[in-house]
Amino acid sequence: MAGWPRWGKPSLLYRRVVPTRSLRERVAQPVREFVARHSQQVNLPGIVLLAAVLGDLAIIVRSSVDEFGPVGLDLLLIPGIVVLAACAVWSYRSPLPAGLTGAGTLLMSTALIVVTGTPAYTALLEKITFGETVAGVQLVYYAVSRLRPIGAVFVTGTLVGATVVASLTRAGLVHPAGLFIGLRNVELTDLAVTAVTGMALLLLTVVAGIYHRRTRRPSRERNELVAFLRRRWALVTPLAVLLFLELSYVQSPPSLDILVMLCCVGTAVVAVLGSKFPSQAVAYYCALVLVSGVLFRYTGPLYSTFYGIALSQILSGMALVVTVVRHESTRRATWLVVVQSVTVGVVTLVHTPLAYDSPTVRTAFGTALLALGICVAIGMFLKARDSERARMVETAVGDAQTAERMALARELHDVVAHHVTGIVVQAQAARMVAEQNPAVVTDALAQIERAGTDAMTAMRRLVRSMRGDAPAGASEFSEQATTDLAADLRRLVDTGNHGIPTELTVDLPGDLPPEVARSALRLVQESLTNVGKHAKDASRAIVGVCAVGEQLHIRIADDGRGSAEKTRASRTSDDSGYGLVGMRERVDLLHGRLRAGPSPEGGWLVEAWIPLRTGERNGE
Repeated sequence: MAGWPRWGKPSLLYRRVVPTRSLRERVAQPVREFVARHSQQVNLPGIVLLAAVLGDLAIIVRSSVDEFGPVGLDLLLIPGIVVLAACAVWSYRSPLPAGLTGAGTLLMSTALIVVTGTPAYTALLEKITFGETVAGVQLVYYAVSRLRPIGAVFVTGTLVGATVVASLTRAGLVHPAGLFIGLRNVELTDLAVTAVTGMALLLLTVVAGIYHRRTRRPSRERNELVAFLRRRWALVTPLAVLLFLELSYVQSPPSLDILVMLCCVGTAVVAVLGSKFPSQAVAYYCALVLVSGVLFRYTGPLYSTFYGIALSQILSGMALVVTVVRHESTRRATWLVVVQSVTVGVVTLVHTPLAYDSPTVRTAFGTALLALGICVAIGMFLKARDSERARMVETAVGDAQTAERMALARELHDVVAHHVTGIVVQAQAARMVAEQNPAVVTDALAQIERAGTDAMTAMRRLVRSMRGDAPAGASEFSEQATTDLAADLRRLVDTGNHGIPTELTVDLPGDLPPEVARSALRLVQESLTNVGKHAKDASRAIVGVCAVGEQLHIRIADDGRGSAEKTRASRTSDDSGYGLVGMRERVDLLHGRLRAGPSPEGGWLVEAWIPLRTGERNGE
């Protein structure tokens, strides 16, 4: 009991009352948060690098337990690959030290290989693994794209020199003491292929780095293809791993393996992009499988062990079935899956050896049928989840638009009530003075007519807003009315509730309609709220409200950093309150225009144009 405080050990009753999370919840929650946070930071070079390293690990682990050489000797390749990959990741922020460290790592790994006699396998370059090749390409790319020309040339030359020395030394052409041995252990053709491949990789990498040396603009960040591939990293990574593994078995020309490899790459691309065009993707997949099936008849034994279909094609086909079932109608998806299954079945039957007994064929058929059923079930689950999510979003957006319409209706009610009150006062005054001064009645009737016209205009706008057919959303909105828009805008900026220093420019006409003033105040308020919530590292916001011709121009901009893709996702997420939906609904009801998105100068930009004249807004 000495370990407990002086008030004693907690009772069983107390421990039952205190709510505690289960071990599964305590472990799952941090994992989910970690995955959600870091999955958004995965970029396309990182996916390729991860796939290359995983492919190396698969090849090395398998080779370490084969009958050639001591068991586990091949594992000595792993430290150099992992450290070089870490240098490639580091080069994103510090290209110069990362590039020099990568070159030193490659040379030290080569020394370890030579001293211990570890066999290094050949990938694209002679005795250079896939992970080392991809890491080297990234090191050169970031050096060229981020460093000054002198630094880029120095880092690139160091990496190229280290790669040449490592390749020749591992191949046995150069003795560690620096003596050139000659072409006894390596074919001249292999060296020629390595030289051509290395020059092509270096040229493409340097050209890409020079292209991206331009001033970084948000348009680069909004590359739709890159963003699309990043969102599908969970599919791209295993496909890339399988392609790397299959590429390691490709024989040099004049073998047809390179054509088979191109078909495998094509099926992987079709599977990744299949959600954009499911029907065409199935047609392309079937054509590529048939072509590769014909080529398989003239290649080595690697592909025949999989009944004429490579592993990457199998995974691509499974992913394509899931995509088709998820995005197409039931009837169309059924026909597409049948066509794809028949094509795969024909290829596998043609490549099934006649010596195989019927139990083996039945086992293969049962396994394929089970995989097909699993893929269809996953596709149906995802389709149901998408439908449910679409209904939830539609309901949320509908509630937001309805809420915004109700806010506008309350504001218009105030306007109508004001005019009706004026009509009643004018009528009472005219009745009181009619007997003494009949001329006053004429002026009172004119004022009553003008107030009635304004009230009817506002009422028509109210009826139109309540008849809208667009579905609705939900948004937090301010019901604050305004009689002096300029003063209210200055007060809004001076309060600084959004936490960002703001510059305000106001140039308003004297006869600004009340509903336009209220909407302008609402737009500025919601935009500044979004700046405070979502503008990462913003140091300044600029607000401009001025009359341009017959329209009121409203402009709110900030200088927040971050990729446009992330900014767009964050400002339209569920926790943003659907403020943008409400703003657009309000502007549409006033027959105006709204534009919101990344600014060409960086940050976020919201612009609105609202007609000032009643006739333009009402279409009269």
